[in-house]
Amino acid sequence: MSEALQDRSAVTGEDSREYLTFTLGEEEYGIDILNVQEIRGYDAVTKIANAPDFIKGVINMRGVIVPIIDMRLKFQLGTVEYNQFTVVIILNLSGRVIGMVVDGVSDVVALREEQIRPAPEFGAVLDTAYIDGLATLEERMVIVVDIEKLMTSGDMGLVDQIRADPAQTGS
Repeated sequence: MSEALQDRSAVTGEDSREYLTFTLGEEEYGIDILNVQEIRGYDAVTKIANAPDFIKGVINMRGVIVPIIDMRLKFQLGTVEYNQFTVVIILNLSGRVIGMVVDGVSDVVALREEQIRPAPEFGAVLDTAYIDGLATLEERMVIVVDIEKLMTSGDMGLVDQIRADPAQTGS
């Protein structure tokens, strides 16, 4: 499926970058395509004892244990419903493989730096450190996320603990 997305991607100039866009609830997000390893359907996961709700568990992907993060739960977007559009985006972040569950994948888009506007400041109420900015594509707004900053933030540190202690998976 990821090959099909790459085939559809626009030809980019030197001053633009490609982003994979995906949906969570009513919102559309974009992440740098270079962090995406593959896209796969949502499958059952092995639960992890005492993990926060947003960490669904782990999967064994060709011999690699991959933690699975549900982004709707992470962003506190309400009830999660898994359907035929629910996918897992497998990310490769600084040599670590992490899966994130999203409602659906939209497209691959090319954005120039000037198309991305800075995110508004919300002070201490909302942590926007992982938001690179907002881009407008035709009639839609895309929240551009620095996925490496998000996945390596303090509250995601549990990912390293899970990978370090496979005994917790019960396998």
